[in-house]
Amino acid sequence: MCENPIDKTKILFTRDEMYELNKERLESRGVTIDDIAKIAQKQQERYTKDIDYNVCLESTKKILSYPDAFHMIQLGIEIDELAEQNKLSEPIQSIIKSDLGLFGIDELLGLELAGNFGIIGRTNFGDLDVNKPGIIGELNNEGKRPDKCHTFIDDIVGALAACASTRVAQVYKANDVLKAEGKEVKKE
Repeated sequence: MCENPIDKTKILFTRDEMYELNKERLESRGVTIDDIAKIAQKQQERYTKDIDYNVCLESTKKILSYPDAFHMIQLGIEIDELAEQNKLSEPIQSIIKSDLGLFGIDELLGLELAGNFGIIGRTNFGDLDVNKPGIIGELNNEGKRPDKCHTFIDDIVGALAACASTRVAQVYKANDVLKAEGKEVKKE
């Protein structure tokens, strides 16, 4: 999307820049936009037949351009990387590196991000956090290795997928309303 290199020293970014920086940061941790869109699609297929993957992909891309998502992705990945490098002070270094179940701040970030899509977003996040489908489970398992830390990234990815899934449901519901009213359905 962005044709020129992004000045990463500034503090305010356009939506296109936030999308690009988020995409870059996620990919640096082994997560693709496709991974997230597939989870959103799989989650939403339980409720709506014939979910169009492209709607899931577009929803994922939109979520990645939101300021709240930008800040949480950038912060969460930074904390995970610092923990991998043993650059945090104790006792928080050991707590984050071990992904202590009683810590909960990682889930709190996920819940907050998913909360941008209301209670359904939060419910979708809870489902993904418990069941850990796709890349979420892979990150969770890889994060148990002594040289890795995925304490925040697995929950952030789950929240992104939950947001995208919820947005997909909203798009489909809006299209159902338009059809019922005999109006033209939006392509999104």
